[in-house]
Amino acid sequence: MKDITIALAVQNSVCGEFKTNLEKCVSLAWEASKKGADLVLFPEMNLTGYTSGQGLLSIARPITKEVTSPLQNISTERSITISAGLAHKDKDGNIYASQFVVMPDKTFFIYRKTHTAPPEKTILSRGSTIEICQDHSNDLTFGIQLCYDAHFPQLATSMSVMGADLIMIPHASPRGTSSEKYQSWMRHLTARAFDNGVFIAACNQTGKNGLGLTFPGVAVIIGPDGKIISKYIDDEEGLLIAKLSSEKLLRIHGHRMKYFLPNRRKDIY
Repeated sequence: MKDITIALAVQNSVCGEFKTNLEKCVSLAWEASKKGADLVLFPEMNLTGYTSGQGLLSIARPITKEVTSPLQNISTERSITISAGLAHKDKDGNIYASQFVVMPDKTFFIYRKTHTAPPEKTILSRGSTIEICQDHSNDLTFGIQLCYDAHFPQLATSMSVMGADLIMIPHASPRGTSSEKYQSWMRHLTARAFDNGVFIAACNQTGKNGLGLTFPGVAVIIGPDGKIISKYIDDEEGLLIAKLSSEKLLRIHGHRMKYFLPNRRKDIY
């Protein structure tokens, strides 16, 4: 990878208010690009809003040009990679929590949540492939996980072994205060970075979703040494912007006692 500037969006997304959510997403993407970001990440289901159970049926929508074109236009014009999410209904009627990526060269990538949380299981289908994204404009290889996915260490390790420099983890995680959510994330997100020698970037929805859930915001960027690079412990909408240093990644990967993956016993597990 090369040095890049990443922006993490904390966005309020009301369920079913697709047009408003998209307009807000477009505005924040423009703001990120004007502040020099090479990549901007939005929370899980930021375009449709997030709910669980039967409520997903009324907000899910297909990924059409109406969804992608406004963001692709910014991506191409401003040379910024954009990742946004939605409750995604496919052509067969299956509903996924999906996060897509549009890139300046018009490459498109999509990740479907592989671990659905207990309240989601009755409605959401599960993604069945682990892939990583090649962002040639930023010379960056990254993986995406969605919220509950982050509690499964093997997924982060799989993405890291596949060559990910960065794992982005958009959340739609309600309840609690901003400080409580941050402390909760610190139990596992720093471990995903440290154990695998990768950058971790996580952001969350904020505010009321219109269907009874309230989100506390929060965004954090963690280095491959497991240390916090930057954090946003707040429930206000906004952007967290920071630089990811290629030198820091190389320094960890070149240290025989601080980069663990090369010594994993692949012959027995």
